[in-house]
Parts: sequence; structure tokens; C-alpha cells
Amino acid sequence: MPSPLWSYVTPGIPDALFEQLPGIPLTKREVRVLLISSLRLKANSILWDIGAGTGTIPVEAGLLCPQGRIVAIERDEEVASLIRRNCDRFGVSNVEVIEGSAPDCLQNLSDAPDCVCLEGGRPIKTILQAVWQRLLPQGRIVATANNFESLYAISEGLAELRARNIEVVQSAVNRLETRGNHQLFAAVDPIFVLSGEKVD
Repeated sequence: MPSPLWSYVTPGIPDALFEQLPGIPLTKREVRVLLISSLRLKANSILWDIGAGTGTIPVEAGLLCPQGRIVAIERDEEVASLIRRNCDRFGVSNVEVIEGSAPDCLQNLSDAPDCVCLEGGRPIKTILQAVWQRLLPQGRIVATANNFESLYAISEGLAELRARNIEVVQSAVNRLETRGNHQLFAAVDPIFVLSGEKVD
């Protein structure tokens, strides 16, 4: 059933349509499209989104994968409630929000994922290793890094796990914005998107 706020079958919901909280990260629309492309979702995918923040990825994935199951993991109770509200806003019913810290909470999840979006958490390599143990064969993991330390840790972690078909993409996006009487291009914070596959 189409969402009342987003009736399209393509990803890329405008940021302003999501409820937001000050200080809580929101994955920008252009980066979200890149992440979803890297996940290579199927209609019935089981996706874990670790460090789900505002819930933009779970909402988009829930709309794109109507027979799928999306698990949004967020350690903060207030932020977890925000994810639930955003799912309600878009009429998404196939997202389960888990309040907990990775990697500890992962062992309680019953269904193994065929794709994982890793948007945060520390220590990142420990979480990556725990996720890899649960990831189904031919599954994909996609992780974001916005600093050198995270980029290095995720790259090293994927190499140690012998992930295949590793890709690293850096986004460089500028948006036309109106400020007063002027229009100018404003940069969206650059971010690295790393992905890899589990062969067996």
C-alpha cells in the first residue's frame, strides 16, 4: 500500500518529510539513495539497520521491501521512539525497533539478515565481526564512515573478514538552497560508503 506521504516506488524521500530531533543524525536523501543502492535489497529482504538514528533507512527499506523485515537497532529510548513515529508517519508496518546496544543485542535477534546497514556504534570492528557471524551467505554489509578512524577500522575489518566485491564510495553532494534573497550551493557533509559481500 502506498504511503500517504510518499506515493512513489523510488527511494529518496525528502528530508523535511521526516520528524526530526535536535542533535539526532539524519541520513541525507542523496546519501540514503547511495546506501540503498549498495544494499541491493529484494522484496523479501531481512535488513538490520544498526545505529538507525532518525529512521530514514528503515522507512525507505520498509516501503521498498513490502514482504521484507527490517530491524532498526538504536540504543537511545527517545531516538527509538522517533523511529517508530517516522514509521507511523509513512504507514510502514514491517519495521521492528530494538532498543539496545550492538553487538550485545544482536544475539537476541531471531532472523539472520541478508543485508546489514551499519550506520554507527563502537567499537565498530567488534560490531562488524558480530554482524558478519550472523549474516547469511551471499549477504551484503554496507557501512558508513565520516572520519578517517572509522574508514580505516571498517576497511581493515572487511579485509580481515575476507569480504568479497568490496566497494568504497565517497559522496560529494551540493544542494541549491535559498538563503534570504540569494540562492547558493551548500555542501552536504561528505561521507564514505563501504560495502562487501559474504561468499559463504
